[in-house]
Amino acid sequence: MSQKLVRDHGGANGRAERLPSEADDADPRAESPGAAEAEPAVAAEAAEPVVAPVGAEEAEEPAAPEPDTGEEPAGAERDPAGTPPAWLVQVPYFLVLATLGAGTVVVAAAYFKRGPALIAIALLLAAGFRLFLPPERVGLLAVRERWTDVATLVTLAVLLIVLAWVAPQL
Repeated sequence: MSQKLVRDHGGANGRAERLPSEADDADPRAESPGAAEAEPAVAAEAAEPVVAPVGAEEAEEPAAPEPDTGEEPAGAERDPAGTPPAWLVQVPYFLVLATLGAGTVVVAAAYFKRGPALIAIALLLAAGFRLFLPPERVGLLAVRERWTDVATLVTLAVLLIVLAWVAPQL
């Protein structure tokens, strides 16, 4: 049995109304006495059917992703410049951290002139990487805008070099 539903825009309750169709004439439940009076009450108490807005189309389900076989599909071209692997982008950052760590170890060994100088070299190395590497290859060294990062790193390096120079030899 097919029913056509139309949204009642003029009513206060906004319920969907049932329009008569050809199937009403052939409804077997309408032949039994008392069924005609009970059916409208049951239909009104049943859950309200969901009516799609006018002009809405059914959304298609997205296709399942194809499994990755590790091979490139036929006809696919690689980027001529080549994108580096994610770990390779972080190499400048790890070089700066290694130099910074070495400077910290030297300071801990009570070399208060050489340690800060090594830390200043690490900061200058970071400034050089940030200045000359493109943004997609600088990794975690990019914090703010390029000029802000370079100015901050160079200023800190110069201050550490001055500190190492004026520090008394112990």
